[in-house]
Amino acid sequence: MARTIALATLVAGTLDILFAICLTLYFGREPMAMLRYVASGPFPPAIDWGATGSLLGLAVHFTLMGIMAWLFVLAARVRPELIERPILGGIAYGLVTYAIMNLLVVPARFGTGIPPSTRSLATQLFAHIVLVGVPIAIIVAKKLRRPAIA
Repeated sequence: MARTIALATLVAGTLDILFAICLTLYFGREPMAMLRYVASGPFPPAIDWGATGSLLGLAVHFTLMGIMAWLFVLAARVRPELIERPILGGIAYGLVTYAIMNLLVVPARFGTGIPPSTRSLATQLFAHIVLVGVPIAIIVAKKLRRPAIA
């Protein structure tokens, strides 16, 4: 199961961080600064650490993604319907990860406003559902689903 979690982490983490980098560039900001901002969640001084802070941000991002993949595996073992229909399970899980990150974790740490802007809501829901929840669910479903007995 560790390989499945690692694969789900790598796929969803890569899709999500590439999307974040694209958005960062689109809005005229520096990807390295965005990564330092990610690192500053658990390590507030990292915002001033240059390339080291950016690398730490990448590590923090993939660590969080690993936790999300691991929690989905746990949830799927308790609620197998999450992997019986992995697209729907992924959508549901993406909504849960969105709610936890954007309504609890980020506002508690950074003091961001609730509700978020419409643009932020749309981009974050897209990322959490399409780039995180659904890929994790599909990868985990392939491993945990039992073959049908004829």
